[in-house]
Amino acid sequence: MERESVWNYPRPPRLEPTTRQIRVLFNGAVIAETQRAYRVLETSHPPVYYIPREDVDPAKIELGEGSSFCEWKGSAIYFDVISGSLRARAAAWSYPDPVAAFLPIRDALAFYAGLMDECTVDGERVVPQPGGFYGGWITSELDGPFKGAPGTAGW
Repeated sequence: MERESVWNYPRPPRLEPTTRQIRVLFNGAVIAETQRAYRVLETSHPPVYYIPREDVDPAKIELGEGSSFCEWKGSAIYFDVISGSLRARAAAWSYPDPVAAFLPIRDALAFYAGLMDECTVDGERVVPQPGGFYGGWITSELDGPFKGAPGTAGW
């Protein structure tokens, strides 16, 4: 894959399908795996991958607490990820009723890589986007700097 600068991503963000192999692991279990994800690309952010609900193990997710609002996508709900005796609270989120431009990701799930054991894109282990709020996945082809680290709130 060729290099991508997150500073070339648009604002408002763009939604695009990807056939890259996306995989999420937690406590030794595959939580999600797909080649039918969507990427949300926004200036200064690494991509956020949304996995179709059909490609997420339903026994491994449970509606969690909390919600948030994105000015571009709408209202999000959160999910706990469960495997064995472990639970990662609010480790994934979804948009049950997104705005029209983001309808393809309705009910798809995005995962916080830092709360999972491992998230991969085409077999490459991702690095979580800095900070605790944003859910982007950093891979080796991306150039930053990336929003989320201390001092970047005003970007």
